[in-house]
Amino acid sequence: MKNLNRINLGGLRAIEAVGRLGSLRAAAEELGVTPGAVSQQIQKTELQLGRDLFERRPKGLVLTTHGDSVLRHLSGGMAELSAAVALAERSREDSLTVSVAPVFASKWLVWRLKDFYKKHPGIRVRVDATVALIDPNLSDVDLCIRVGKGGWSDVKAEKLIDQRIFPVCCPALAEQIKSPDDLRHLPIIRDAGQVYSWNIWLAPNGRDESLLGDGPTFSDGSLCLDAAVAGQGVFLAWETLAADGLAMGRLVAPLPGRYSTGLSYWLVVGRHVQKSRSVKLFEAWLRSQLEISLQDQSSKA
Repeated sequence: MKNLNRINLGGLRAIEAVGRLGSLRAAAEELGVTPGAVSQQIQKTELQLGRDLFERRPKGLVLTTHGDSVLRHLSGGMAELSAAVALAERSREDSLTVSVAPVFASKWLVWRLKDFYKKHPGIRVRVDATVALIDPNLSDVDLCIRVGKGGWSDVKAEKLIDQRIFPVCCPALAEQIKSPDDLRHLPIIRDAGQVYSWNIWLAPNGRDESLLGDGPTFSDGSLCLDAAVAGQGVFLAWETLAADGLAMGRLVAPLPGRYSTGLSYWLVVGRHVQKSRSVKLFEAWLRSQLEISLQDQSSKA
């Protein structure tokens, strides 16, 4: 690695950022400097390397064929450096950062964290609520809770529970529902980002979505659950997310039958990560709470 001694590493970082992002401005924003500074870094490094890696065109910088080959190695190297920094920052045993979808955070996780703190008062949890698919290899996130089919590359994923769905509504509307056919007379609450259809629940009951009428649409599952509590219609809810509403009597499951969407909840960590004590404790607690939540619902179903 002695050849790195004669090259400006800041310049290599600038080359990688411009090549990956496609513009000086985007690279400057990521690096926290001006576009002019990025351009100067690239020019200096090209002189050190003895050849141009970009063509200068009226619309900006474009990688040469050789520059494109260099970029592939630079991007891989920068990703490994980022992973090393994230791993070093993740070494504390008294804290952990959890990445989770906002709807799961607001409707299930935050209501139970008090129990975790009671059992493990020395561990601080930071919840990163985001719909983005965070890469735990390249961030300060210790673990992610994802919904999907698994099989993600470059991470270790362990299944938590399968995702099951069923109709829920407020108690007043539930009095009007005796069979699936009664759904045709009631507003149906829809989640614009929903990745499964009502047919998953309707088909086993011998019906399809043509049975359903109109109703309000929201961009977030949390809002859909709130709308169901407010009496705005019937919502096809996830078992976990409806758990507390059902326990408190704010929601009712008026019809039997809970069916898998083919998706599951997964606990995800970086591919080379050795779980810290805090991560192991949180995982054990999470599994126990999910089990308790589903057992409570089964006793009332």
